[in-house]
Amino acid sequence: MTGVAATYPIGQRPAPARRSPLISNGVLGMLIFIFTEVMFFAGLISAHTIVRSQAAGQMCPPYGQPRLPVEETAFNSLALLVSGVVLVLAWFAFKREAASARIPLLLSIMLGLVFVGFQGVEWTAMLAEGLTMQSSSYGGFFYLIVGAHAIHAIGALVALTWAFHRLESERLTASQLATVSAFWYFVVLVWPVLYLQVYL
Repeated sequence: MTGVAATYPIGQRPAPARRSPLISNGVLGMLIFIFTEVMFFAGLISAHTIVRSQAAGQMCPPYGQPRLPVEETAFNSLALLVSGVVLVLAWFAFKREAASARIPLLLSIMLGLVFVGFQGVEWTAMLAEGLTMQSSSYGGFFYLIVGAHAIHAIGALVALTWAFHRLESERLTASQLATVSAFWYFVVLVWPVLYLQVYL
């Protein structure tokens, strides 16, 4: 008995089975972007470490420069970390029922705004005390590293706000929420590294 390949008329051929992707295109694209940003911040941290090691034994902060608000920023950092935890809760709530993610998503955005707002207050105080990018490498690296993080935080908050508006209009998909959440998780998780490097 010989095997004969099954033949179908052109119009009746079965559609090829499509496997669902392990990760959505949006999330994959965001992860690639995050990888490049990790390299960016790694470069900033490396440069800061080299300059700091060359100034070993010198006064820190330099004479006439204000001390960074370590304790206040630690408290502010807590708001950012809690925001990340609340966003995880928003994701699980969304998977159960989309509408139930409204409050945790909004709370995560509000905590992020608190973090950015207090960072702005900190910058204003530091500028008033004479710490500028031109005053010393101490000030230059502070504004460069913390400022780069602030720009990322603002961008991620804009993305989260966009997601919240889509959720309100019942148009938010799980892939979209996962994509913007990945960006916010990066902002949250890179901050403790920057805090330890710049403030301590």
